[in-house]
Amino acid sequence: MNQTEKQRRFHADIIDSYDEEFEMEVDDRFLDGESTFSEEERVLRKTYFRELFRLQGELVKLQDWVVNKGHRLVVLFEGRDAAGKGGAIKRITQRLNPRVCRVAALPAPNNRERTQWYFQRYVTHLPAAGEIVLFDRSWYNRAGVERVMNFCTDEEYEEFFRSVPEFEKMLVRSGIQIVKYWFSITDDEQEVRFEARIEDPLKQWKLSPMDLESRRRWEAYTAAKEVMLQRTHIPEAPWWVVQAVDKKRARLNCIHHLLSQVPYHEIEHQPIELPDRVFNPDYLRQPVPDEMYVPEIY
Repeated sequence: MNQTEKQRRFHADIIDSYDEEFEMEVDDRFLDGESTFSEEERVLRKTYFRELFRLQGELVKLQDWVVNKGHRLVVLFEGRDAAGKGGAIKRITQRLNPRVCRVAALPAPNNRERTQWYFQRYVTHLPAAGEIVLFDRSWYNRAGVERVMNFCTDEEYEEFFRSVPEFEKMLVRSGIQIVKYWFSITDDEQEVRFEARIEDPLKQWKLSPMDLESRRRWEAYTAAKEVMLQRTHIPEAPWWVVQAVDKKRARLNCIHHLLSQVPYHEIEHQPIELPDRVFNPDYLRQPVPDEMYVPEIY
């Protein structure tokens, strides 16, 4: 392969990775080959992607710093159903090493877990040195969905508020940094997003019976959220509210803020040189049977 062809394929590979971003934007519709976006909307989208790629580059630097310094970082994402937590998490992790930055999205507790210390099942997911853990919902389930849906008793609810500040202070004293985000959307915006999930076959799986019930109990969730923020906003682990009605702005603002919370800097790396390949004259490549190949439909 000559240098020109190598360069062309190198650039094609980079563009292909960028295309993943565009594929994730399911709401982009094209009719008869013409974009439905106005010129202003196209400019805004270019700005969004340019800033997203820049911030993701900074996240890679943060990742290198976390590994180099043995830092331990926990980021909690809370908010109503369809608030955009998952989309923000996806953009944060997209360019990062899953061995360094992982997502913890725990299902409902099983019968055994219900009899454990409440925080026990979350503790096993906490980071070791050089790791980042993003909790897509966290121990604050007790202050939100469990309270609203009556999945916990009043005594368990009050015990949570007595315990959680001490639990988080203990984690911080041990060297774990905690950043807590609440994604805030309006009543109208949640309704629109739920309706979009109902209509879009690619998104219907996101809508559960619990989501529908949470819609009916909007005011109860609001009251629970207000109590939660008031009683668990501590200096060691404060809450940060992300205005999330505009998904793209929310993602950029959240990533930008997260970067500002960690005193990272670029880590110097030794230049990488690709070693020469070893050729063995005795090696003979064996043919692969035709029936083993995946049919090339496309």
